Amino acid sequence: MKKWALAVAVAVAFGPIAARADMKALEDAAKKEGEVTWYTSHYTSEAAEELGATFTKLYGIKVNVFRTTAQVAYQRATQDFKAGQTECDVFSTTDIGHVLRFKAEGKLVKYLPENEAKAAKAFQNLDPDGYFHTTSAGFVVLTYNSSKVKPEDAPKKWTDLLDPKWKGKISTGHPGFSGYVGTWVLSMKLKYGWDYFKKLEKNKPQIGRSINDTVTALNAGERQVAAGADGSTLFSANRGNPLSIVYPEDDAILIIAPTGILKGSKHPNAAKLFMEYLYSVEASEIDVKHFTVPMRPEVHVAKGEKPVDEVKHFHPTNEQIDKGIPEAIEDWRDTFGN
Repeated sequence: MKKWALAVAVAVAFGPIAARADMKALEDAAKKEGEVTWYTSHYTSEAAEELGATFTKLYGIKVNVFRTTAQVAYQRATQDFKAGQTECDVFSTTDIGHVLRFKAEGKLVKYLPENEAKAAKAFQNLDPDGYFHTTSAGFVVLTYNSSKVKPEDAPKKWTDLLDPKWKGKISTGHPGFSGYVGTWVLSMKLKYGWDYFKKLEKNKPQIGRSINDTVTALNAGERQVAAGADGSTLFSANRGNPLSIVYPEDDAILIIAPTGILKGSKHPNAAKLFMEYLYSVEASEIDVKHFTVPMRPEVHVAKGEKPVDEVKHFHPTNEQIDKGIPEAIEDWRDTFGN
């Protein structure tokens, strides 16, 4: 056998074994650390807790789940850095600007998960340098209480929310707390200019914090229509609540939610193993259970949802999000007064 053929044969024969050996070594090191702390705004609290519990079941490693809105998680992680104590190991946000800033400040660990290559192509290579990675995705869509609004009367595009007939009937989250809402607000500004929100303000929307607060407002009958998340809305509908979604004619807003490992974390190996887990089939199956877009292509989306490639959507660039969301938050407070 020629030398090059022998080399190929060895690579084929031993490459996967070496990779598995590396993963086994990572798993052993992670188990010695015993726990991992996860700051996340990706999911509902229930979904985040289930993801953490399943990781514990698989590996025997405790997951300390801190689930909050994106801006609160970012502020807490920033305060940890200032105090010289990195309490968070794995940082998951819905605002790409957070990880871009952490990367620029040298606060992220470079790590390329082996399992990322198994994710759908749309979710690979978010950061070519390997400091943060897409681990969750979803859409901001039009949502409504179907016991109060007929399907034919529901808004079909974002500009429909400006109709005076919806005055006092609209719910939104707040861009100063929610990364989902921040990306939606920025997207509307890019598409329609800030006049969109000056007109929306005249309809006196009820403003919560998290985008998931719109689900509570619709279920309670306090509001009839909303700019809401597809996942949390459909999850609530699946539990028997009268909620429906509309993929807007003028684009659903795609949310690409990244995760990174914070530099100086107390459990670096458990953090890497947890990152691998977020790309696993097991994690994607939990995603679907909670109506979140699965990372793995072999796991089908939940009933009532559409795959990303079947949805007409809009997504700002990383640079637009980094610069634009802080500006949009200030504009929002000037317009809505909170």
